[in-house]
Amino acid sequence: MSKKPLAPSATACLSSVKPSLANRHLVLGVSGGIAAYKACELVRRLQDLGASVQVVMTAGAQHFVTTTSFQALSGRPVFTDQWSDTVANGMPHIELSRESDGIVVAPASADFLAKLCAGLTDELLLSLCLARDGPLWVAPAMNRQMWENPATQANMATLRSRGVLVLGPDHGEQACGEVGQGRMLEPEDIARLLAVHLQEMPQPPAGHLPPLRGRLAGRHVLITAGPTQEPIDPVRLITNRSSGQMGFALAAAAQRAGARVTLVSGPVGLRTPDQVHRINVQTALEMQAAVVEHLPAAIFVGVAAVADWRVAGPVHDKLKKQSGADLSSLSWVENPDILACVAQGSSRPDLVVGFAAETGDLDQLRQQLPEKLARKHADLLVGNLAQDSMDQASAQLLLQSRDGSTELLETAPKTHQAERLVHRFADLLNALDKTT
Repeated sequence: MSKKPLAPSATACLSSVKPSLANRHLVLGVSGGIAAYKACELVRRLQDLGASVQVVMTAGAQHFVTTTSFQALSGRPVFTDQWSDTVANGMPHIELSRESDGIVVAPASADFLAKLCAGLTDELLLSLCLARDGPLWVAPAMNRQMWENPATQANMATLRSRGVLVLGPDHGEQACGEVGQGRMLEPEDIARLLAVHLQEMPQPPAGHLPPLRGRLAGRHVLITAGPTQEPIDPVRLITNRSSGQMGFALAAAAQRAGARVTLVSGPVGLRTPDQVHRINVQTALEMQAAVVEHLPAAIFVGVAAVADWRVAGPVHDKLKKQSGADLSSLSWVENPDILACVAQGSSRPDLVVGFAAETGDLDQLRQQLPEKLARKHADLLVGNLAQDSMDQASAQLLLQSRDGSTELLETAPKTHQAERLVHRFADLLNALDKTT
């Protein structure tokens, strides 16, 4: 049976615009119905056009498609419960809609549309639609008689009058074996229509990143930050200029992404990010002990500038210049390589990330990172030029992956770089999940 074409106005829109959802973030609501399987394809089509997608499912939808399928496709945990504690303030119906450029419900069942029309909120998805401050699209999907029923048609008229944008339905063969109006539009058509509608909305600013919400939900992220201090005598020590800003920014970003974050920090004067567990240490050995104690973790990020050497036995009394003693008279011991130890340990995290601060220029940094990555046995190495980034609020970063690929993150505030990196960590973990 051939499918009835889209309405002429919709067809004209689709043919007259190059579709793009670049930098857009959409909430995809999935209600109960056999067409829920098409929503899996819709996630892909939205991503193909550049959007990031947060899936929210009703209880009925879970009878047709699993949350695991949508999590694997979207790279984000799926929300199903309006009482979820994944969102820090306990209000996912507020937070999820505020972060998005709009909500699209596909499929939208007759039951869901009736409840939406009546303003009922017994599901998270209904609460989201009621609490939204952006556009809402619905793609109806139901038996032809349900669609033609006067109650459904009255509900649709009411929803349209309230500004809800209706996509479809289409005409064609239905799951029940009948033929008629009520079939959900094809995912590709829905994605392209959304691109047409959203082109009239203001574009996100350059460098805009999708929200982190839920990307690391349920994961434990262990981060080291700041310098270490190795005592020489009661008043002298060896340290470096690390400010801890990058590590603290990563801890805050990982927490916003839903992770449980443990931050092992050397001596810095920075405020602990909200809901982050901070452990203060001074020396490299103390940092190593704290890291080992708080494993296992899904991700370990070694940002701290750990001193390479320490005095074998710090002097108990202050060294006097007049005594003729100097640093050459002290016995030095190499500190443990915390990153390499974690990467090769029995409790190795799924993802091990290291930072490398070097001097020189970008070409030299690019040449040094592959060897250092191999020596550390890490999965990802983040390089930066110490003279440009240490103790600065911004940084240029060069990412070196195990597959030999590199990516340059141009200079930006460390808070922005941290969000970029956390998105990368989530992508890498999702790729690992799909291969295991």
